[in-house]
Amino acid sequence: MKKIEAIIRIEKFDDVKEALKEAGYPGMTKTSVSGHGKQKGLKQQFRGTTFEVEFPAKLKLEIVANDKDVEKIVDVIIGNARTGEVGDGKIFIYAVESAIKVRTGEKDKDAI
Repeated sequence: MKKIEAIIRIEKFDDVKEALKEAGYPGMTKTSVSGHGKQKGLKQQFRGTTFEVEFPAKLKLEIVANDKDVEKIVDVIIGNARTGEVGDGKIFIYAVESAIKVRTGEKDKDAI
């Protein structure tokens, strides 16, 4: 099992969510986060004034999946989150040692 963490633009969330549902992967956790990569912030304009947002708002999606599904899920996220501009986000993939469904006690692959 793997855990996929995807940091994406807020405005791309609905596209990513719907595409994952259509691909058969509806389960995810969404968290509001803020941060920046190498670009070190973002310049924005508001009412004619330019200002820098040091930690732009993003969303973090977390999905735990079977190893065989990871590549397809990542492809769906990239295909629906990419704008081609700086700040599109990052995807991290981690090994998951175990998973347990609280309600039923099912473990590992049965729990996801």
